[in-house]
Amino acid sequence: MTAEKPARIVVAPVSTLVSAALGVVAAALALGVAELAAALMGRPEAGPLLALGSVFIDLSPAWLKDLAIRTFGAQDKLVLLLALAAVIAVASAAIGTAAPRRPLLAIAVLVALAAVAGAAALSRPGAYPVDVLPAAVGAACGTFALLYARRQLRPRSGGRITLGDLARHGVTAQPPAPVGGGADRRSLLTRGAAMLGVAVLSGGAGQVITLARQASADGRALVLPRPADPARPLPAGVVLDVPGLGPFTTPNDAFYRVDTALIVPRVPHQEWTLRVHGLVDRPVELTFADLLARPLTERDITLTCVSNEVGGPYAGHARWLGVNLAALLREAGIQAGADQILSRSADGWTASTALEPVLDGRDALLAIAMNGRPLPPAHGFPARMIVPGLYGYVSATKWVTELKLTRFADERAYWTERGWAEQAPIKTASRIEVPKPFAEIPAGPVTVAGTAWAQHRGVAAVEVRVDGGPWRQADLAASAGPDTWRQWRTTWQAIPGQHRLEVRATDATGHTQPAERVPPIPDGATGWHTVLVTVT
Repeated sequence: MTAEKPARIVVAPVSTLVSAALGVVAAALALGVAELAAALMGRPEAGPLLALGSVFIDLSPAWLKDLAIRTFGAQDKLVLLLALAAVIAVASAAIGTAAPRRPLLAIAVLVALAAVAGAAALSRPGAYPVDVLPAAVGAACGTFALLYARRQLRPRSGGRITLGDLARHGVTAQPPAPVGGGADRRSLLTRGAAMLGVAVLSGGAGQVITLARQASADGRALVLPRPADPARPLPAGVVLDVPGLGPFTTPNDAFYRVDTALIVPRVPHQEWTLRVHGLVDRPVELTFADLLARPLTERDITLTCVSNEVGGPYAGHARWLGVNLAALLREAGIQAGADQILSRSADGWTASTALEPVLDGRDALLAIAMNGRPLPPAHGFPARMIVPGLYGYVSATKWVTELKLTRFADERAYWTERGWAEQAPIKTASRIEVPKPFAEIPAGPVTVAGTAWAQHRGVAAVEVRVDGGPWRQADLAASAGPDTWRQWRTTWQAIPGQHRLEVRATDATGHTQPAERVPPIPDGATGWHTVLVTVT
């Protein structure tokens, strides 16, 4: 009697696509758990995505940052995070592909990526040694996921099987036959879905925890004291009634935001302090309650970002409430030789402000409120700097926690280290807002309108021309002061065809915008704003 040959099972390797997908799921689990750990620690900025993204921003050249702002506007940070997530997905797919045959290499690469994320978290200003924990916990979970999946991903072929082998593959005692398809697809799907579910739940829980803590750190419930020195009422005629023309005062939720923070710093005002030190006789440390107890000044001030292209949107006007910055510095006793205020934000960002403009009598503020309400977190709560007439990167530090009197020769700030100018007064600018670029408009009288600004000098005149013809004076709205922008309009008798509209402004010192287009780097854009329209 011939002995029956043992059954043989032939298992085809799992497809590369399945391996790659499970690698991505393992990475998602690692990131989700890491974000949850960072949230539970109260250090969301230590999460791998935010830490790596922040380092990327710091290491990026100025031209790349400027390109991102021009291309993506306020969504530049979201685009960066999505791009970073895509890179991680590609890397994790490669790790998943290698896991079935070279598990040690796959795990080594995963650990190396986690080490990079941990190093990025430690490199951030104000970092603590525990900030490596989110990356470490995430790496441990990702490694477990890879090992867990590897039992299903490891290819086999031609080996003798036991009853245990058959049971694991769902095969009962049958005549010898190949079992194709590799790992049990149902088991793979179940395990992959379970890991993905844990990733989503942990990441979501981290977001919920962070948002809850952030909500408790804003100042919406604060009652603002009345200003000791209130702003004058806006004069009649400061706003022109032109459909499509923006408002004179920009609503808080529509005010532009340009900064390097991937996550808005949330500093509870009860814990906030401001340190004034450096070349001063009497270093000062103030709490938020100390600020509220001081005489407050209210002023209308228009801000502009140095990244603003000719005709761009990064300008906004608000009524600010705060402490007189010059008075605060003088109380500390400014020492001879100091020519710079090196300010620092809660997330470690620094700005270098020339001392002279702050002390020359303009309304430089340590602001705590905007348009009658506490500063929104995205705009600097609990406190920020406002210096009329200077671009924001040298004057408008948000979430400010430190003012150091120093010298330009001794210390440099974030953007000046990257090639931007130390002195950055806002340049005279104007833009056409009505009609919009490439608009189709009917022939006949057409209103052309917009806004011009020359902070701390004031706008004296605005001129418009069509198709390179003679310049014509536009009508100006009433002025709210030299530190605010000014609306303008004129009427054009439009005839059919394509036309080019241009605008230029002249400030109160007699300086007129130059025609030549200059990019924002290193000290702000210049040139005439041009709009092309079609008249039908």
